[in-house]
Amino acid sequence: IEAKESTLTIRGEKQASDEEKTGDVLYKGIAERTFERSFQLADYVVVKGARLENGLLHVDLEREIPEAMKPRAIPIASSGKVLQVKPTKVAA
Repeated sequence: IEAKESTLTIRGEKQASDEEKTGDVLYKGIAERTFERSFQLADYVVVKGARLENGLLHVDLEREIPEAMKPRAIPIASSGKVLQVKPTKVAA
């Protein structure tokens, strides 16, 4: 697995076992071949990790928005007094 800029590339290849090298296998149900797949990641998405469980590859992604991009509450001044404003959660 390789993450470069905003592209995630997953590449795999099956290495031949000793049994396959000798030619003793008569039938193999699932094809095993080299593959490569690339995905474009959205802005501020980073790869946190990956794991292989029961033959399935799990890739952990997380969106990390910089503090400068997050919404913030701005107090409003009125007649020399500062009004208290309760911040509300804004959908991202």
